[in-house]
Amino acid sequence: MSVLVAIPVLLPLGAAGLSMAFGRFADVQRWLGLLVLGAIVVDATVLLYIADAHAPLVLHLGGWAAPVGIALVADRLAALLLLVSVIVMFAVLLYSIGQRITDYGRGTSSTTFHPIYLVLCAGVSLAYLTGDLFNLFVAFEIMLSASYVLITRRTTANRVRAGMTYTIVSLSSSVLFLTLIGLVYSATGTVNLADLAAETEQLPPALSTALALLMVIVFGVKSAMVPLHFWLPDSYPNAPAPITAIFAALLTKVGIYAMIRTQILVFDRGPSWRLMLVLALATMLVGALGALAQNDLNRLLSFLLVSHIGFMLFGLGVYDVAGLTGVILYIVHHITVQAALFLVSGLVTRYTGTVALSRMGGLVRISPLVAVLFALPALSLAGVPPFSGFVAKLALLQSGVGVGTGWAYVAAAGAVLTSLLTLYAVARVWTRAFWGRTRPPEGDPDPTDELVVGTGDTSRAMVHATGVLVCATVLVAVLGGPLAAVSERAAQDLISGEAYRTAVLEGGGIGG
Repeated sequence: MSVLVAIPVLLPLGAAGLSMAFGRFADVQRWLGLLVLGAIVVDATVLLYIADAHAPLVLHLGGWAAPVGIALVADRLAALLLLVSVIVMFAVLLYSIGQRITDYGRGTSSTTFHPIYLVLCAGVSLAYLTGDLFNLFVAFEIMLSASYVLITRRTTANRVRAGMTYTIVSLSSSVLFLTLIGLVYSATGTVNLADLAAETEQLPPALSTALALLMVIVFGVKSAMVPLHFWLPDSYPNAPAPITAIFAALLTKVGIYAMIRTQILVFDRGPSWRLMLVLALATMLVGALGALAQNDLNRLLSFLLVSHIGFMLFGLGVYDVAGLTGVILYIVHHITVQAALFLVSGLVTRYTGTVALSRMGGLVRISPLVAVLFALPALSLAGVPPFSGFVAKLALLQSGVGVGTGWAYVAAAGAVLTSLLTLYAVARVWTRAFWGRTRPPEGDPDPTDELVVGTGDTSRAMVHATGVLVCATVLVAVLGGPLAAVSERAAQDLISGEAYRTAVLEGGGIGG
């Protein structure tokens, strides 16, 4: 049964090679990608059920036991995030297929998109499932290689510039990550996460703190934490809508996941982490204020993405079961909501021919359905009840107030203020893009309009894929009770760490 843990990594890699071999057969590529992602959804569902009902599943590659060998581990947290992520990847792939057929016709194939998309799926899956630091580095490099190809497709000057910014920052953080791995191995003699938990207890406090802070910096860059966020608003808005959607939904969350996994499993902290609360407050407010200054719809959503990374850092800063439960709920909510908003943005820009809010208007009369598809995730992002954002934010605020420290109260107040600023930002999009009079296309392009918009036509597949993700955001709220229960059990596993360590090191997991 432990072979189920390898399927999300190996299946898309094998299918990527097969997809490239069938590069001239567009329908074969499309169906292959959908079937592979559908199979991984089923596999991730089984993994979540087994991990939640029984114990983590562990696969020791090559038969070498940890900490010497490579271990893939599916516990509650990894399986839950893997399931949500692959569902989003499936919906975004549907949107991408619909967009390409609309723009180029059904018979036009793509040599690179489908194979690279599957490689990206393998990298995301490996990041969730790996049990050691070095293969976490490998996962990030797989995602970097795939994302650079995806972000520079349909090459324009702006996309090349954005791709270079993204790549330079990512490579710099990768060099820092590799340096961190060398330092950790030098100090402890291991890179296995379960083994590191015991080894770091023997380190001098100053060295342990230095390694922990270096990990915060490395994963802070990858998750766009303020002040390490500057690359994201310059990179994501220039990519095509489905690529921006998948980047916004997953890549920053993988960074947050890595930060949570390493900081909680490897290092021991008290009930409140002041530094993380300060960083969370700065990330929330800087991102929200940056969004208010934007005229470009995609840049506005990118700054809101940065802002809401702060909510996840807030829960990590609280550093107890309640806070981590809120973080896990918020990650699940944010993966679906952020992908849905960027797909809606893609529909909006195709209707209007621009990403500049000042040149939009009247879309609620042109396409009421698109207006609804925007309103639901936007209200959820702002935390309006009864949507999923409200459920997750309420859990975070309760945990912050429950800690009772001064910085926790300040961060909780910052979270409330950020939610109000988010509501104002999405209301501004609504009044400018959907409300008011319809603005006819203008002859000269807006100098702030950096996106190369497609034909202006949309297809049912694009709208239906967006609708699937919007329904998923609503479903997160409807299933708030069961999701909160699973998230709480995952948070308890994180805090204690015993189930993870036993499964990996002592063979206590299924397949261990």
